[in-house]
Amino acid sequence: MLIPHDTRIALDTVVDLLNTAPESEPPASGQRGGERSDGLAGIEALYDFARRHRISGVGELHEKDLRAVQDVRTHFAEIFATDDTRTAAALVNALVAAAGTTPQLSDHDGYDWHVHYFAPDASIADHLAADCGMALAFIVVAGELERLRRCEAPDCRHAFVDLSRNRSRRYCSSRTCGNRLHVAAYRARRKEAAG
Repeated sequence: MLIPHDTRIALDTVVDLLNTAPESEPPASGQRGGERSDGLAGIEALYDFARRHRISGVGELHEKDLRAVQDVRTHFAEIFATDDTRTAAALVNALVAAAGTTPQLSDHDGYDWHVHYFAPDASIADHLAADCGMALAFIVVAGELERLRRCEAPDCRHAFVDLSRNRSRRYCSSRTCGNRLHVAAYRARRKEAAG
């Protein structure tokens, strides 16, 4: 699947934003499930997120900006949760329309020409909703909704975009979740063979 550079950056931003959410974690053996802390619990965390993703035009942020970004995050989670294209399209359309998209070409901060979908004076929430919403629209239009996934490791629900050629990626990270589960399965087979 060929994805333009700016769309890939926006998809990475969506994933990182989703993975800041304080979702319930599955319970460990014999224990109750817990809550992860919110990775966007305060204004400083929002500033850090904006810096990490080089979000342009971010001025002074306030509590209303934090709440608005958390709301956008909730809408992105709904898009990742559906496997129905019509539902995903309606969710993306509503998100992008609410952001007041204003497509324009830009070549700032060392990036080559690319499209910004947000108005020049947009809030950070509208910036994310417009640019990242359009990246998700690209996935929906391409008929690739199944690429928007959650990790299949039982103790991890991180979001990721499966960009593998055959759409076979199952874990947010093959180094952590995938490797951990493969090692556990290997140990279980060895224990069964020895027992």
